[in-house]
Amino acid sequence: MARGGGAERGAAAAAAAAAGLLPPSRRQPRRRKQESREKLSVCSKLCYAVGGAPYQTTGCALGFFLQIYLLDVAQLDPFYASIILFVGRAWDAITDPMVGFFISKTPWTRFGRLMPWIIFSTPFAVISYFLVWFVPDISRGQVLWYLIFYCMFQTLVTCFHVPYSALTMFISREQSERDSATAYRMTVEVLGTVLGTAIQGQIVGKVDTPCIQSPVFIGETNSSVAMEEVNMTHDTGSLTDTKNAYMIAAGVIGGLYILCAVILSVGVREKREASELQSDEPVSFFRGLKLVMNHGAYIKLIAGFLFTSLAFMLLEGNFALFCTYTLGFRNEFQNILLAIMLSATLTIPLWQWFLTRFGKKTAVYVGISSAIPFLIMVVVLDSNLIVTYVVAIAAGISVAAAFLLPWSMLPDVIDDFKLQHPDSRGHEAIFFSFYVFFTKFTSGVSLGISTLSLDFAGYQTRGCSQPIEVNFTLKMLVSAVPVGLILLGLLLFKLYPIDEEKRRKNKKALQDLREESNSSSESDNTELASIV
Repeated sequence: MARGGGAERGAAAAAAAAAGLLPPSRRQPRRRKQESREKLSVCSKLCYAVGGAPYQTTGCALGFFLQIYLLDVAQLDPFYASIILFVGRAWDAITDPMVGFFISKTPWTRFGRLMPWIIFSTPFAVISYFLVWFVPDISRGQVLWYLIFYCMFQTLVTCFHVPYSALTMFISREQSERDSATAYRMTVEVLGTVLGTAIQGQIVGKVDTPCIQSPVFIGETNSSVAMEEVNMTHDTGSLTDTKNAYMIAAGVIGGLYILCAVILSVGVREKREASELQSDEPVSFFRGLKLVMNHGAYIKLIAGFLFTSLAFMLLEGNFALFCTYTLGFRNEFQNILLAIMLSATLTIPLWQWFLTRFGKKTAVYVGISSAIPFLIMVVVLDSNLIVTYVVAIAAGISVAAAFLLPWSMLPDVIDDFKLQHPDSRGHEAIFFSFYVFFTKFTSGVSLGISTLSLDFAGYQTRGCSQPIEVNFTLKMLVSAVPVGLILLGLLLFKLYPIDEEKRRKNKKALQDLREESNSSSESDNTELASIV
């Protein structure tokens, strides 16, 4: 009986603390103890961050080089290349919510609910990635070959990246720890883009891709002095060597993909309780999808980032062609891309400090808008290698902000959603997968249209130079259109409701809700023990 009375008093004290009836001094030790348990070690953050490298490394190589590879190495017609790029990106977009749906239905295992997807998709993704960069020795069916393996790889890498993105919510309940882990992740992901650019660019750049000088363009002038030198060179070189270089780069990146997946699976433990409050059965996927799509903060966030991300994807997809033909830096474009990514990697910590000091919305306006003057400068000024490198470094600073901020702000939206729908749980993958869906689908449309526009302008496959119309089109695709998209996206961000004040209120309210849930659970367990 004495033991039962003590348990009742303990349960009453826990309930009083959860209800806020006890003074702060009585509640503070429990909160501090919980916070200390939620602290992530540097090793855990690094292992988690390494998992972001495969998606960015392969995505960067495909984004920067696939278009020029299909046109000048596989020697496909620009019309068919545009179909491959559009269908591949569109299919990639469709698979994101599909994978999110299947993840929501996946039962928990001893490895977690998300980690098995990451582990089992990796070997097949690497094989399909390598075959994307292989030129089959067949006269017919090349278009079908690239379409099948490009779509296959996009499906498998989605099976890796969607659960990895949702893993953010399952490593800690502390918002500060999630933000810190996100900063680690963004740093490694941008480093992954550096590796993708360096590996692909430097290996492929060692080989001179042979080009054909068309007599139609002899005598036509270009704003670039370097273009004249290009027209007199690159008559020689083996296309076979170029094909082999692309396959070697694919093999190196594939090995890096496997290594990062192993480190992630070994070094990170998925915590089931980290993102779930104690509640009833989870809401169905389609009901959860309806709730997510009706959440105003989420719609406004993805609408803003939809246009800003589209701007940088359009720049990424056409920049290699722009450097090669419009600026005339055929032998330098891989180094220019590397300068962009190195600059982005080094400035990720700067933007992490900036968003914690001045707020995430302010970081969006300052970081993303800083690219606009340099995008204008690169097409207005005459072609100059030094100026191009300066523009590349400055653009990399803005790229870093565009990488970091969406993934840092999505968890805030999920926390806001949980407060409004405390009984709906297990839908983190929906938030991440549909954000990626919208950005990928629109990027597929943009890349398809941009490649088609090059075809209409008269793009010459393997040409040493291009018509004036093609150069003008490339200027529009890397400057005017991205600037317009960035401005539209920043205007939409004015509607985003979660500022720093609301974010702090949400954090406190969610922590109080968790403490109340934990206290209630402890009280129920104590009463059960007393009865026994």
